[in-house]
Amino acid sequence: MKGHGTKFGRKKDEVLAALLSCRSIDEAARATGLATNTVRRWLQEPEFAAALRAARRAAFDQAVTRLHQASGAAVSSVLKIMLDGNGPASTRFRAAAFVLDNTSRAIELEGLEARVAELEHAAEAAQTCQDDG
Repeated sequence: MKGHGTKFGRKKDEVLAALLSCRSIDEAARATGLATNTVRRWLQEPEFAAALRAARRAAFDQAVTRLHQASGAAVSSVLKIMLDGNGPASTRFRAAAFVLDNTSRAIELEGLEARVAELEHAAEAAQTCQDDG
């Protein structure tokens, strides 16, 4: 669909962008000058629906990347609150609990990732043995 240069393809690209930024299908249709029924019909087309899913994934991936980039500043903020001797004890306690809880979760996730990797390796080795035998 993208890049083939026809007006029809460009219009679908415009609708995809509008569906990502508008609050409803009706609003996206109005923003692109199309009838709502046309947009709804396109949403039923497997190729268009797949393109919308891919666009949503790409937008979500960008948001996750931005969160990842901001995580260092977020940790600095939490640590600053936790270490502020002039701040309320309850606030410092909540910040400390937040740090401990998230550190614990990270350790658990690392352990799970290692176990999954071991299982995948064992499954691959078993499959290789079956293929050879």
